[in-house]
Amino acid sequence: MLRMDEGMPFLLKYENVAWYEEGRVRILDRRVFPEVSYVECTDYREVRQAVADMVTQSTGPYAAVAMGMVLAAKESENISAGERKAFLLRAADELAHARPTTSNRYALITGKCAEAGISALMSGCDPVEAVFERAVETMNERYSRMQLVGDELLKLIPEGGTILTQCYGETIIGTLIRAAKRVGKAFRVICAETRPYMQGARLTSACFAEMGFDTTVATDNMIAYAMQHEGVDLFTSAADCITLDGHVANKVGTLQIAILAKYFGLPYYVTGAPDAGKRGADDIVIEMRDPGQVLSYRGIRTTVDGVKAIYPAFDVTPPHLISGVVTDKGVYVPYLLDGYFDSEHGRDSFLV
Repeated sequence: MLRMDEGMPFLLKYENVAWYEEGRVRILDRRVFPEVSYVECTDYREVRQAVADMVTQSTGPYAAVAMGMVLAAKESENISAGERKAFLLRAADELAHARPTTSNRYALITGKCAEAGISALMSGCDPVEAVFERAVETMNERYSRMQLVGDELLKLIPEGGTILTQCYGETIIGTLIRAAKRVGKAFRVICAETRPYMQGARLTSACFAEMGFDTTVATDNMIAYAMQHEGVDLFTSAADCITLDGHVANKVGTLQIAILAKYFGLPYYVTGAPDAGKRGADDIVIEMRDPGQVLSYRGIRTTVDGVKAIYPAFDVTPPHLISGVVTDKGVYVPYLLDGYFDSEHGRDSFLV
């Protein structure tokens, strides 16, 4: 089977994201990485819960919900064809709504997996095999399209320069690394730590360091200092949602870094592509997570009893703070993203 994860760091190998095998979906638990531990799911609802619990983050849930659909096809193998079709459609909807801010993106994946399974049923083929093939295809499509984005982003990074990242952009990180390795381009990376789950410190830095890049971690309150004294050339992040009028939802903390970049005169490049169904900021649903996750880290309490917390998973950066949106079709001014859909990729092309 053709796979597009060749040359990727450990965290981006398909089996180390989410993978179906013999009636189980195995998901790397990114909450505890660099400890390597996997969560095993034997029911698609367990996959849904794993996504909701942030066992995997960034675009990891894209792979997880796809593999969850394979599990749903397996779970339903002993019921009638009509019941099985309804089961797959129900699983597609439930998996798609594991997290609210990116539910439209998950739904596109789970819907196509359901279609593959139902088509196999109608033609007398094995739905499990059909859905698995479609799940891998979604991963291949994303890695292939994001390679174009990685190639475009690399052009914006000066030779020997320094970039600042936020959270864990996953596929763009892997494809940027692969593009740089291909042409022999070197640059330094500063990773914002990204509390409360520290994806930047634990995941992003691991990928760059594994592949030989000069990699530094800065806590979230050191970013202004880093911009002043560490020679940052540009700030870049992925996006969980990009509206057609140029607003970007990404891991909470992105907005404050974008403000700092504007203050220090540094460009901010968002990677991804616009969501066709999101016209503006009012269309973005901000997921509010358990504030208890802010009051402790990996079982260690960081505040005294009685202290409260908030935990918005994302914030929204307005277009005037964004220098460009780097897509598989080039770099767009954030105010002109409608033009992205004027070519052959169609209305679902945000899935890169």
